[in-house]
Amino acid sequence: MADSPIAVAFGAATHPGLRRQVNEDSYLAASPLFLVADGMGGHDAGAAASAAVVEEFGALVGAVSVGIDDVRAALARARARVEALVVGGAGGAVRAAGTTLSGVVVADIGGAGYWLTVNVGDSRTYRMADGELEQISVDHSVVQELIDAGELDVAAAAVDRRRNEITRAIGAGSDGEPDFWLVPAEPGDRMLVCSDGLSGELDSARLLRVLQETADPQEAATRLVHEAMLRGGRDNITVVVVDAVSVAGHDDVPCDTAPAPARDEIDADTRPTAARAALAADDRRGGAAHG
Repeated sequence: MADSPIAVAFGAATHPGLRRQVNEDSYLAASPLFLVADGMGGHDAGAAASAAVVEEFGALVGAVSVGIDDVRAALARARARVEALVVGGAGGAVRAAGTTLSGVVVADIGGAGYWLTVNVGDSRTYRMADGELEQISVDHSVVQELIDAGELDVAAAAVDRRRNEITRAIGAGSDGEPDFWLVPAEPGDRMLVCSDGLSGELDSARLLRVLQETADPQEAATRLVHEAMLRGGRDNITVVVVDAVSVAGHDDVPCDTAPAPARDEIDADTRPTAARAALAADDRRGGAAHG
C-alpha cells in the first residue's frame, strides 16, 4: 500500500457544554479525514443530521488520500440522507434537520501532500504555521456578511444577536454549495477544526496560545474543550487537532511538530434566516439555511 502524502498525528474531544443536555455535534478523526459537523433542528434532529454526514464520510477512512470528487460524492449522499430525515417536534410539528460541516482531508496533488478544506456553515478550520493562526474557512453567516460589507467589526459581531444565524447548511432547507480550498501542506502544520462552541468562546489569540503551548494533539484538543467550558460552555464543543509529521514533496525526514514553549446571558438556539449574498470562495451562490 502506498504511503499517505501527509503522515499525521491527531486528537479529538467533544462535550455537550454546560447549558445543553444533548450533544448535536459529530466528528470524524481518522486518516485521511478530519471533519466536524454541528447539527441543528433541536435534539434528535441535529444529532441525527450530523451523525449521518459523518457516517457517509466514514466510508473513505483508510484511503491513502481523498480527492475533491470523493468529497463531492460523499456530500451528495450526506445531503440526501439529511433531507430524508423527518423528526417530530412539540405538538406534532416536524423539525427540519440540518448540519454544518468543516474540516480537512488529505489530498495528493502531483505526488505532493495538500490539505483539501471543505466548509458549509459556521464551523471552522484553522491552520497554525510559522507561529501564526490563520482561519482558512469563511463562515456562512449573517454576521460574516455584515463584516465583509463593512457594517460590523469583529468585536461587535461576537455579541451581535444574529451571530447564530447561518446562510448555508447541509439540509435545513438549504441548497447552498460548499466552499473548497486547496492548501499546500508543510511539515509542522497544525490544523484545528471546531464547532462554534469553541470559536464562540475563545478568540484567535487564545486559540493560538493553547495550540503553541500544548505539544500533543490529543492534549491540545482536550484543553481547548476545557477552556471553552471555563468561559461559559454555552453550546456543544467539538475540537479536532491534526499535525503534519511529514509531507510528500518535502524532505522525507519527519518533523518535530511540538510547538515551542510559551513565553512567560444563555445563547438562543440557532434561528432560521434567508440567505443574503453568498460568501463563496469559488463564487458559487448559497441558499437559505439555519444553524
